[in-house]
Amino acid sequence: MSRINKNVVLALLTLTSSAFLLFQLYYYKHYLSTKNGAGLSKSKGSRIGFDSTQWRAVKKFIMLTSNQNVPVFLIDPLVLELINKNFEQVKNTSQGSISQCTFFCVPRDFTAFALQYHLWKNEEGWFRIAENMGFQCLKIESKDPRLDGIDSLSGTEIPLHYICKLATHAIHLVVFHERSGNYLWHGHLRLKEHIDRKFVPFRKLQFGRYPGAFDRPELQQVTLDGLEVLIPKDPMHFVEEVPHSRFIECRYKEARAFFQYLDDNTVEAMAFRKSAKELLQLAAKTLNKLGVPFWLSSGTCLGWYRQCNIIPYSKDVDLGIFIRDYKSDIILAFQDAGLPLKHKFGKVEDSLELSFQGKDDVKLDIFFFYEETDHVWNGGTQAKTGKKFKYLFPKFTLCWTEFVDMKVRVPCGTLEYIEANYGKTWKIPVKTWDWKRSPPNVQPNGIWPISEWDEVIQLY
Repeated sequence: MSRINKNVVLALLTLTSSAFLLFQLYYYKHYLSTKNGAGLSKSKGSRIGFDSTQWRAVKKFIMLTSNQNVPVFLIDPLVLELINKNFEQVKNTSQGSISQCTFFCVPRDFTAFALQYHLWKNEEGWFRIAENMGFQCLKIESKDPRLDGIDSLSGTEIPLHYICKLATHAIHLVVFHERSGNYLWHGHLRLKEHIDRKFVPFRKLQFGRYPGAFDRPELQQVTLDGLEVLIPKDPMHFVEEVPHSRFIECRYKEARAFFQYLDDNTVEAMAFRKSAKELLQLAAKTLNKLGVPFWLSSGTCLGWYRQCNIIPYSKDVDLGIFIRDYKSDIILAFQDAGLPLKHKFGKVEDSLELSFQGKDDVKLDIFFFYEETDHVWNGGTQAKTGKKFKYLFPKFTLCWTEFVDMKVRVPCGTLEYIEANYGKTWKIPVKTWDWKRSPPNVQPNGIWPISEWDEVIQLY
């Protein structure tokens, strides 16, 4: 009987001790850590959130890139937005003054960084070291579109994306390549057949759904969650670029086929292309300074899509602007840039069109587009009769492209845009063009009242 009592007492003591230990752990986790987190962190040497999978993955990645001199910078939109909201705090933070993980511990599947490929000197060595540190890395390559116009080099592959996973968190390293328009470009993240689709949740990636183009950011070093990282000096400018960064290439192969039969290398054609390129550069500089987005329109857009170049017999440069982006000082800005106003047709409320005179008798035409429920349109005016015309287009969004060594916009659905303006036979050059009758999308739009002619028909 005595032996049984001792066993019972021992069991009760063990249960009581276990219950007390569990209570202590619960008390520490749910009371002290929550209510006295900052003070406890300092006294015990632990910091809030710094045991998270995200922070550990980012820390290891930054250690790796720093040791290997890999010039990465942070482009993660979520983190950059947090930085922007707390910018003064970030600027005044030193490496040893962090007690709580604010930026890299926000729950998410990826953290996005970027690098400029021309600054990277040890790609293969870095890849091996990353795997030795515990990362599982995936490399995405594809053909270099910059070489599509060169037969002997058009198959050359370049790295576009790296995805390096540590435990449940992944680093998405976007590889930026320089383009001739002095901007940065990244490629489409296209998975090849052998790649495991379950490696990471690819659909949640912020970059790579399509190629993208970005202004070259100026960088600065900051301390985030105790880690030194490079970020764009203007974080929100970069964040605002992301949803509008989609890039489409010129159709280099089709352009080469076009020029095999219809190339024009006469002195006059080359001189016009040079003058038109200079005019387009000046127009882009002027509109960018005003903050007015524009796109290649009419014959200039057709030249980009059909032959990746300026049509030598077009005699002008055509740009489109949504009327919502019109600014009252646009005429003065062009005049200050050395481009006098040649004519102004219409008014802001209806059918506005501006034309400026460039050098060597090359004209800059700017057409303003008006948005309706299911289409957009721009207007035309016949000066001698006051007749109005309307040109209808399907609704479109804008994409970046490269044209005559410049980063410019074009309608993303370029083929539909061109077919609306030039019909199904747009591939065939037409040197005689009547703007009032030739376009398939033109229709009469009434006549300006004579009382308004002084306002809506201005010739200079």
